[in-house]
Amino acid sequence: MGKLAGVVWDDTLLGYDMGADHPLNPVRLDLTMGLARALGVLEGVEPIRPAPATEQEVLRVHSAEYIAAVKAAPESPLGVGHGLGTMDNPVFPHMHEAASLVLGSSLAAAELLLAGETDRVVNIGGGLHHAMRDEAAGFCVYNDCVAAIDRLLDRGVERVAYVDTDVHHGDGVQVAFYDDPRVLTISLHQHPATLWPGTGYARELGVGDAYGTSVNLPLPPGTTDEHWLRAFHAVVPSLLRAFQPQALVTQCGVDTHRDDPLAHLGLTVDGHRAIYQALRELAVEHGGRWLAVGGGGYQLRRVVPRSWTHLLATALDRDIPVRTELPSDWAQRLGVPDMTDGGGTSFLPWSGGGGDPVDMAVLGTRRAVFPLHGLDPDDPRD
Repeated sequence: MGKLAGVVWDDTLLGYDMGADHPLNPVRLDLTMGLARALGVLEGVEPIRPAPATEQEVLRVHSAEYIAAVKAAPESPLGVGHGLGTMDNPVFPHMHEAASLVLGSSLAAAELLLAGETDRVVNIGGGLHHAMRDEAAGFCVYNDCVAAIDRLLDRGVERVAYVDTDVHHGDGVQVAFYDDPRVLTISLHQHPATLWPGTGYARELGVGDAYGTSVNLPLPPGTTDEHWLRAFHAVVPSLLRAFQPQALVTQCGVDTHRDDPLAHLGLTVDGHRAIYQALRELAVEHGGRWLAVGGGGYQLRRVVPRSWTHLLATALDRDIPVRTELPSDWAQRLGVPDMTDGGGTSFLPWSGGGGDPVDMAVLGTRRAVFPLHGLDPDDPRD
């Protein structure tokens, strides 16, 4: 890589707090940073402290009416609409300020890439990919992923690829760029017939000049590491080579884990580590610029801190051996002894078959989108 990866973080990001009983508990971020420091991953790294996005910066992504509703919500939590004040998106004090800081954190990450200070940046506090222009959704108030991509495009990056590995469809980002041919969005997620938000079918391809730049790979419940990785490698690398992005933005939600309480895929921490390593290789292949944000993940202690410590380590080229034991106090705090779940990450490459449910999903996505990029959907070499 050459330059040390950038890490965007400040404890003030813990202020995006929807309540102690809400699944998106900021303790998962606090534990991640603490574990990464305890394992030496962040040695010599001075995290970049983000600033809240200005109102003009938020307006690039959201409407003035919606921003006004977010600001007003703490004073009238049941009467502002726009998806606010629901069980998923409860109103909390200083919500506009906290959400603006999350958006600002991903803008700071984008600026690091644009300045050439590093080729890689990780912002585990970002990843709020469900927020729409006029509505909160799925625990997300402002969409920092859209903001970061918009900033890259605005500053001269001609093509951005966005890869979303969260268990839920990256719907807010897809909608934002559904008609923009400069952005390739790829989302791998649990099948929308079985999980919220109910979108992300292979037939959702974009419109106008952007037809073919929205890619969805819906996977059946129970998909394991080996099957997930086979599906990823059967779709993502070929499309990136056809699209030739100048920057890679990835949403790295870890609610794909087999222990996550809100979904039903079967990945492990080992699978997550393999995903990050694959993304790193793809970033290198396409010029090196990689912006990684967090996202979902609701097994707050056993899963998220270990998975995102692996993400930080991967971006910094400080890969942690899976059998690495945790310091005794951390083993007690997280309830696990080491950095592995014993998951299997070896997989058979996709060979064109369609009998297995995951292979059928792969074939459906390839047949929907590959011809639009000059690729043969039935040829495993493409």
